[in-house]
Amino acid sequence: MAERASAARKATSKTAAQKSKTGQRSATKKAGATAKSSAKTAAKPTKTSKAAKTTRAAKTTRAAKTTRAAKTTRAAKTTRVAKATKAAGAAAKRATREEKAITRSAEAKPTRSAADMKKIRAALTERRDELRAEYEQTLAEIADLQRERLTDSAGDDQADTGTKTFEREQEISLANGILERINQVERALERVAEGNYGSCERCGDPIPVERLAAFPSATLCIPCKQLEERR
Repeated sequence: MAERASAARKATSKTAAQKSKTGQRSATKKAGATAKSSAKTAAKPTKTSKAAKTTRAAKTTRAAKTTRAAKTTRAAKTTRVAKATKAAGAAAKRATREEKAITRSAEAKPTRSAADMKKIRAALTERRDELRAEYEQTLAEIADLQRERLTDSAGDDQADTGTKTFEREQEISLANGILERINQVERALERVAEGNYGSCERCGDPIPVERLAAFPSATLCIPCKQLEERR
């Protein structure tokens, strides 16, 4: 009996020890799982944090765009104002120069009798007609020469072709020079009709009598003519 009771106590003690170990292992596993779950939860950012970051980024982007747009608008306005101011200043300067030129022209306007102006008009008209006849004759001569060149072009080498081209350019330049003189005489006749003959059409100063005597169709004074030729 005593042996059986001792064996039963040993078995009960052994079972209790096994249950205790099993409970400890189970508690350890639960504690580890809880710790891992907490670590994962702490490591993952919350949806609220992501939304907050997205909102801040969007606000920053909008603010930057608004700032750039405002700067661009201000720069454009400043540029337009500067251009408008510059244009207004240039227009005012031109108006001042024109007013001064008109004033000088009115003050320095040469006085000539009706008989003198009639002679000047007649002389200019005669000169214009002479130049027109010379221009038409020159054009006719150029056409004849061109026909002769085309007829005699057989067997021409490169040197002959270059020579004929140079001669044609010289003839055309001569004709253009005559046409320019015709235009000058016609401008002088227009100024006679307007009552401004004898004054420079650019600065308004009187054209020297000696220049008009040598060149009746002159519409510029000597300084303005020299300035035009230098350009």
